[in-house]
Amino acid sequence: MSEIFPNIKKVEFEGKNSKNPLAFKYYDADRVIMGKPMREHLPFAMAWWHNLCACGTDMFGRDTADKSFGAEKGTMDHAKAKVDAGFEFMQKLGIEYFCFHDVDLVPEADDIKETNRRLDIITDYILEKMKQTGIKCLWGTANMFSNPRFMNGAGSTNSADVYCFAAAQIKKALELTVKLGGKGYVFWGGREGYETLLNTDVKFEQENIANLMKMAVEYGRSIGFKGDFYIEPKPKEPMKHQYDFDAATAIGFIRQYGLDKDFKLNIEANHATLAGHTFQHDLRISAINGMLGSIDANQGDYLLGWDTDEFPSNVYEATMCMYEVLKAGGLTGGFNFDSKTRRPSYTEEDMFEAYILGMDTFALGLIKAAEIIEDGRIDNFVKERYASFNEGIGKKIREGKTNLCELAEAAEEMGAPQLPGSGRQEYLNAVLNDILFGR
Repeated sequence: MSEIFPNIKKVEFEGKNSKNPLAFKYYDADRVIMGKPMREHLPFAMAWWHNLCACGTDMFGRDTADKSFGAEKGTMDHAKAKVDAGFEFMQKLGIEYFCFHDVDLVPEADDIKETNRRLDIITDYILEKMKQTGIKCLWGTANMFSNPRFMNGAGSTNSADVYCFAAAQIKKALELTVKLGGKGYVFWGGREGYETLLNTDVKFEQENIANLMKMAVEYGRSIGFKGDFYIEPKPKEPMKHQYDFDAATAIGFIRQYGLDKDFKLNIEANHATLAGHTFQHDLRISAINGMLGSIDANQGDYLLGWDTDEFPSNVYEATMCMYEVLKAGGLTGGFNFDSKTRRPSYTEEDMFEAYILGMDTFALGLIKAAEIIEDGRIDNFVKERYASFNEGIGKKIREGKTNLCELAEAAEEMGAPQLPGSGRQEYLNAVLNDILFGR
């Protein structure tokens, strides 16, 4: 079979002094960081939908990129061409995983039985490629937001018929995820929310969403799915308000409906910033609750109020992400580049250079995060900041061995407490800058 990207050779690591745009400057897969090679810290995945399907279309203009890969769009030949392109792309970049939605893989038919038949054919073909290359599936999911039937959501819909259709898509997507050996299954509530409370029964909709997830867990486990289920928080867009607003909201939902034995979170950088948080915030909230599962590696534009899905280039943000991941002991999932090239970046070279940018950004973030931990100044400062709880009345508070009366007596004896020690935020920022840029 002829190459789809004949002008692109296998991308190699050439080091930070390289000026070759088609070479890694920081991602050295075999370099050991804190006891593990980079490839194990950073299990990167290609997003099928953006990389092989998105052509630069926006609400104001049609395609700029040609992703026909030599076949007629909307056909099974095109579906197979995308498989060929995707696996060649991943091999040339050394990417070991991919993620998919059901209708990324094949053109959706009017009849779900026909769609499922097409999915069976294409996943047989994908399995052949996986066996040939060793590339694996990170996670699967179902697209329950693009088709007009899902205008009011899938689990949150007001139509029992649409709810049944969503269940059928989830059932098939779970079967495909198991077939392809996926490590996870994601629920992104693209339209699980509302436009106005005037026509919405929030409790009713959330209960229906939870029941759909419970049925998915039951069926997934019955067919041998042993991985994690993920919820991917996002506050808005396309709906005005979505029920999985941020990490804390999603965790509350998971616990309220008894889903915590099976679910973790898939945290996306751009979604966190849309919720008014930093990427690091949602990672930390997930980690301290034991629910940090997987990551969608991208970034947004702080000047725009929508989900731009840009390839990550912000080393500061990537460093703080990797700091959280290292402190949490790693991920059960991986780093999926839910990212797309900009509309004017429409060439095949742009596709490769975008992934090189993202992989190098997170590799440099990993290097610097390890340096922060090994340096110790920030962690030691945080530890010392809470030192008053290590002895005396502070220790009794932490151990739950006191009460309001005893604490009130202690307050009366001291008269008035001294001000807490300085937070030294400016000093800590200087330490971070020193590690990031001064070495």
